[in-house]
Amino acid sequence: MTKITILDGGLSRELTKFGAELKQPEWSAGALLDNPDTVTQAHTAFFEAGCEIATTNSYALVPFHLGQECFENKGFELAELSGKLARKAALQSQTSSSPLQVAGSLPPACGSYVPEKFDALAAKEILATLVDALEPHCDLWLAETMSSLEEARVTTQAAQASSKPFWLSYSLHDDDPSQSPKLRSGESLKDAIELAVDLKVDAILFNCSMPEVMEQAVLETKEQLSLLGYDIPIGVYANGFVARGNDGAANEVVSAIRDDLTPRKHLEYVERWINAGATIIGGCCGVGSEHMQVISQFVEHER
Repeated sequence: MTKITILDGGLSRELTKFGAELKQPEWSAGALLDNPDTVTQAHTAFFEAGCEIATTNSYALVPFHLGQECFENKGFELAELSGKLARKAALQSQTSSSPLQVAGSLPPACGSYVPEKFDALAAKEILATLVDALEPHCDLWLAETMSSLEEARVTTQAAQASSKPFWLSYSLHDDDPSQSPKLRSGESLKDAIELAVDLKVDAILFNCSMPEVMEQAVLETKEQLSLLGYDIPIGVYANGFVARGNDGAANEVVSAIRDDLTPRKHLEYVERWINAGATIIGGCCGVGSEHMQVISQFVEHER
């Protein structure tokens, strides 16, 4: 089997296993404010499950979730804390010669799944705060849940001064898995891949969409990258949400989790993604350490 890199799973629901409360609008940022030990515990659980990369708990550290005043007063401090906690868990969990890594999460600065509300000028200021705070603590950047080309471009450019690898992850429209893959903005996957190549990213991923839409996205991405003569890893970390389409922003409701996406069922999708050409595998919202342990055992068995 080609070398598979195992990213962590969905941090938000994992936090609740250790006593954190998920409520809107703060979402996972609430753990940093009220119970930061749960963040270290959640990262550690993923490492113990066989994951190789911890993603910082900075996804909700934006005004969209915190509010403008809280972000201005505490945004840098909380982002810095998220980086330190992820690094602490990585160092404490290190047992082999291959170092465990930390990915600095760069979220949708103006809200998830709402590309029409993206404000490039505001996003640049928000992302500058996160990049400055996370830079000393992460090994690579992970731009997550990018729902439009403009959002992807601005987020990637926010970290351009850094020499660290940059992974760009798109979120796909998933209310009809039979459709050809496209971004939540409606923009084509072809254009999204061409942009990633123009930006010279180090990996292209797909996240925070249903597992049913991921295989075709991987196949089309692999084909498009080949046509462009650009060889970089492709990754997938799907969520466990009931399909939501584009019917609301991420801080409006606590989304329901599917009850059919057991660790074994999730692994069936993972095998298809790997067969299609994905070499980075993780989990998004609702995909916990129990799912990632099954994946890591499968990968280890196939090596």
